[in-house]
Amino acid sequence: MEVTPGLRREPGPDLAAVGQDEALATRIRTEIERDGPITFARFMELALYDPAGGYYRAEAARPGRGGDFLTAPETHPIFGEMLARAIEEAWGRLGRPEPFVLREYGAGTGTLGLAVLAGLDAARSPLAARLRYDPVEVEPRRLEAIATRFGEAGRSGTLVTAAEHGRPVVGVILANEVLDALPTHRMVGRGDRLQEVLVSAERGAFIDLEAQPSTPALAARLAAEGIALDDGQRGEVCLALEPWLAGAAAGLDRGLVLLIDYGYPAAELYDPVRRRDGTLRAYLRQRVHADPYRHVGRQDLTAHVDITAVERAGEAAGLSHLGTTTQAEFLMGLGIQERLQAVQADPATTLEDYLALRSSLLRLLDPVAMGRFRVVGFGRAWLVSVG
Repeated sequence: MEVTPGLRREPGPDLAAVGQDEALATRIRTEIERDGPITFARFMELALYDPAGGYYRAEAARPGRGGDFLTAPETHPIFGEMLARAIEEAWGRLGRPEPFVLREYGAGTGTLGLAVLAGLDAARSPLAARLRYDPVEVEPRRLEAIATRFGEAGRSGTLVTAAEHGRPVVGVILANEVLDALPTHRMVGRGDRLQEVLVSAERGAFIDLEAQPSTPALAARLAAEGIALDDGQRGEVCLALEPWLAGAAAGLDRGLVLLIDYGYPAAELYDPVRRRDGTLRAYLRQRVHADPYRHVGRQDLTAHVDITAVERAGEAAGLSHLGTTTQAEFLMGLGIQERLQAVQADPATTLEDYLALRSSLLRLLDPVAMGRFRVVGFGRAWLVSVG
């Protein structure tokens, strides 16, 4: 989740006034007092997904220019328009089946789904009248808000029915900036030993506590990737990747899985020089900081994605790995530069519209911003020729 460029140079909001969800913090402390120190994955699960106070269980979705972070769909509708081209190509490769479903995990407010549909309309694609949208969200109230928004946009007929929701589909499964928010374990190297950073409580505050790894799966993941943390080096290991991908894959009869997120192959992710302190970050009001124990329940927590682990998890779930690239290369391959030129040449384009689009494209393609995000593609019963 990218922090909006420029905002850090302006007077910031009073983050101290944000506070935290005291009831949630109390429940976490009570669990620690009762059961002993907990893994950071457990802390992150509660901080983000607790039904009564977790960050992602709030009624309002958090992304957006007025929220805590900015994702690609909120940057400009052109991101959805480009994805529409990829989805239409997938539809053709699969023989133009009907129905054809776009299932989006972490759908938020439905912004990306609407942009995809608008892109198909603008291209006069026959898929525009056939695509069904199946948003997936952890908070049921978000699904109600998406249904309302689609209704206001005249798109109610695009949404899958309650009975169809969650069924195995033929289509595209999409997760844009979802994997980075899966609960993760925190590790640290101590000499030739691997230690886990647990969460304890002291005088009402949450603190780090190093201990033996809570499960041998942590060391096994790193060993399988040829990774050994240097003395004092920190890193995250997300064991939730495998079950998440297995669940997503189980919902696909035939089609494509597209995962878009910031991350690196294991050798780069655990680089002992560039990422010695790990990648865990907190996002709040378009600001980023490294203290996960502040603003419990009211700030986002993320860690860079282990792309090597994602590729292996997808194959273990029965999917075929089609390839991994950067978001910049992915969008360039879909013709995003040509689209900018077409907009510029259109007499109806205002200078304001052109500059807004150009600024958004720079952010989407910039290799030091969103352009470096990874796009991982998997297929099931995937055809190699356009039908």
